[in-house]
Amino acid sequence: MLNKVILIGRLTRDPEIRFLPSGSQITIFTLAVNRPYKSNGEWKEETYFFDVEAFGALAERLGKQLNKGTQIVLEGQLRQDRWQTSAGEKRSKVKIVADKVSILNQGQAKPATPTQTKHTEDEGLDLPEEIDDTFSDDDIPF
Repeated sequence: MLNKVILIGRLTRDPEIRFLPSGSQITIFTLAVNRPYKSNGEWKEETYFFDVEAFGALAERLGKQLNKGTQIVLEGQLRQDRWQTSAGEKRSKVKIVADKVSILNQGQAKPATPTQTKHTEDEGLDLPEEIDDTFSDDDIPF
């Protein structure tokens, strides 16, 4: 069975850092990914928003390096969380658990401490002219 996701997108907000009861860090952020498509001969673009979680050493690194607007290549796995509301209704949500993240370009200046902000949509998501040295052609899976 294969469960692999590879996306290029930008963070819509600064990452949120939390700690598990075990003391391990979890870094949570939302990734905006554009999908261009043609409709009636005209190019259009849709933006999708994905919730991402990273754990352990990767979470620690991302918590220090990522901020709103940072463009990344993300490799991870889909995870479906399921729960039941107090009214007995079944709910579920699909998230991405990050395995590997490469920074393409940095967004706004990194704040001294991570902030917790509400979800906001990011402006245009163009690919960078120049690729940062944390990313190489070998990292591209296609």
